[in-house]
Amino acid sequence: MIKQNKRDVVRKRRHLRVRSKISGTPERPRLAIFRSNKHISCQIIDDVAGHTLISTGSLNLGLEHGGNVEAAKVVGEQIAKLALSKGIKNVVFDRGGFLYHGRVKALAEAAREAGLEF
Repeated sequence: MIKQNKRDVVRKRRHLRVRSKISGTPERPRLAIFRSNKHISCQIIDDVAGHTLISTGSLNLGLEHGGNVEAAKVVGEQIAKLALSKGIKNVVFDRGGFLYHGRVKALAEAAREAGLEF
């Protein structure tokens, strides 16, 4: 059995609480964020069909340092470009149980500046 630390358990509990209230639809899919110590990634998901429409992250973009605010800004701009190219303009933001601070906030603001609305 894998031992989990308390911080991860609390984050997962918080994420379940957030997910009970929001869901992605075909008209307004969900922008889900995942942050680790070294990287940050995000997906645009249609929960009705159960499909990931677009995904990107610092690892996919080949960023040398993916665990900082600058990398999060690059990932946010990239996800917005990919979404707009597929005709997705409005999304529901899912912070994944992470606090809206630092890298999560930088990614969200960069995506908004690049044209996504949420």
